[in-house]
Amino acid sequence: MTTQHMTIGLLSRLTDTKVETIRFYEKSGLLPEPARTEGNYRSYEPSHLNRLSFIRRARDLGFSLDQVRTLLDLSDDRSRPCEAVDEIAKEHLAQVERKISDLKALQRELDRLISQCRCGTVADCRIIETLSPTSQASKRSRA
Repeated sequence: MTTQHMTIGLLSRLTDTKVETIRFYEKSGLLPEPARTEGNYRSYEPSHLNRLSFIRRARDLGFSLDQVRTLLDLSDDRSRPCEAVDEIAKEHLAQVERKISDLKALQRELDRLISQCRCGTVADCRIIETLSPTSQASKRSRA
């Protein structure tokens, strides 16, 4: 089989994308529906491979489906200025930076909890105590 016309299985292997995901992208309009063979099998073209590769790379970078949709729309009109693309990327970077900040705060809190371990019994465990609903209720009543 040449890569001029591909089955969904071949497209899946070439892009490391599950068949169900490819179908989802078709249903959601991110990937155009392919032509069908006489046997009613999907027949993908190189343009599908390119578009799916774009989608996969954008998703690997953490762009949302809505952002990917917008990026695809923008990429379809090559003569447009790339300011809109830059804005989407900057917005996504800000989201990533917020997540990193949240994860660092989470890391500090877990480090603090773990450092309080006295290696005693579970009954005296600070981590279990912190996770306990009664501990959370007493914190709220003090606030």
